[in-house]
Amino acid sequence: MTHPTTASPFTDPAAVARYAEGPRRNVPGYDSLLRMSRILLAERVPAHGRVLVVGAGGGLELEDMALAHPGWRFDGVDPSQPMLDLAAQRLQSAGVPRDRVALHHGYVQSAPPGPFDGATCLLTFHFVPREERAAMAAEIRGRLKPGAPLVVAHLSVVDGAGAGGEGGAGERDLWLSRYAAFQVASGVPPEHAARARDKVAAELAVLTPQEDEAILQQAGFSDVRMFYMGFAFRGWVGLA
Repeated sequence: MTHPTTASPFTDPAAVARYAEGPRRNVPGYDSLLRMSRILLAERVPAHGRVLVVGAGGGLELEDMALAHPGWRFDGVDPSQPMLDLAAQRLQSAGVPRDRVALHHGYVQSAPPGPFDGATCLLTFHFVPREERAAMAAEIRGRLKPGAPLVVAHLSVVDGAGAGGEGGAGERDLWLSRYAAFQVASGVPPEHAARARDKVAAELAVLTPQEDEAILQQAGFSDVRMFYMGFAFRGWVGLA
C-alpha cells in the first residue's frame, strides 16, 4: 500500500475503529472471499506452513485463516500502525496465540525474506500506483517458495462503452455505480456511497482485469486464474 495521508481512513482513529464494518458493506461476498482465499492457499500450503499477508492491517483475513488452520504461522505487513494495532487486538480477542503471528510496520519490503508457503494481498493493490504494482508483486514473489500460491483481490474494472448504461455512461462508470449501489443496499447512506464512488474514480489506481493479470505475469507468477468477481472487485490466484 502507498503511504496513507493524515486524512486517510487507515490513520484516522474513528475510521480505524469502524474498519471491520467496511469490507462487508463494500465488497460483495466478502466472507465468501475470505473462505475461498484460504481454500486456494490450502491446496499448496502445508499443515504447518508459513503465510505472508500483505496489507494485513485490521486483521480480518489473519483472524479467518488463523482460526481455520491452527498450524499455520503468519507474517503480516502494513504501512499503518493504527491498523496493525487493530489487527493485534482482533487476534488477541479471537484467542490466536501471539507466537503464531508477527506483524511488521511498513511495506512488503519490510516483510521477512521468507521463503513463504503462500501469500495473500486482499483489498490492497488498488491503493498502489500503477507504476509501482509490478515491482510490489515481484517483491512478494521473491519471498515465496517455487510453486507457492499468491491470492489477490481488489478493485478491477473493465473499460469500454457499456450497453444499457444510463445517459450513455461507459462500462467503467456503470460498474462503479453498481459498486455504490451495493453499498447503499448494505446500509450506507446514498450520499456517502456517492462520495465513495467519486473518490474511487478520482483517486485510486483501478486497472482493467487484463492489466491486473499482466502485472502478475510480469512479476513472474504462472497459471494466473481469476476465481472471484463481485461487481467492481475481482480476485486471482497465481503460482510463484
